[in-house]
Amino acid sequence: QVELVESGGGLVQAGDSLRLSCVTSGRDFRYRAVGWFRQAPGREREFVAGINWNADTTRYADSVKGRFTISRDHARNTVYLQMNSLTIEDTAVYYCASFPGPVLTSNNDYWGQGTQVTVTS
Repeated sequence: QVELVESGGGLVQAGDSLRLSCVTSGRDFRYRAVGWFRQAPGREREFVAGINWNADTTRYADSVKGRFTISRDHARNTVYLQMNSLTIEDTAVYYCASFPGPVLTSNNDYWGQGTQVTVTS
């Protein structure tokens, strides 16, 4: 069993930065890949960024490349999403999710409850 709890969302202006955190529990978490996803009102949930178990592989959606950075700290059981140069289009509920194994695949098994990010002009 893996539990994930997101935090760090908020209301910011365009151009600002935020860092989201995903704190996890579960003894095998360190051996799982983890991803960040987001869902804006009226839109489907989309992949934002992912990181494999030992952090040597990361992936990003084209829309966030160069602005967002995913990282993980095994000692803190936490995965981070550093978001810079935020735009209105980044407004969404952000979720972290684990993958069933050590690498990024197309399937997720456990999800957090989400944290709201709102970017104003």
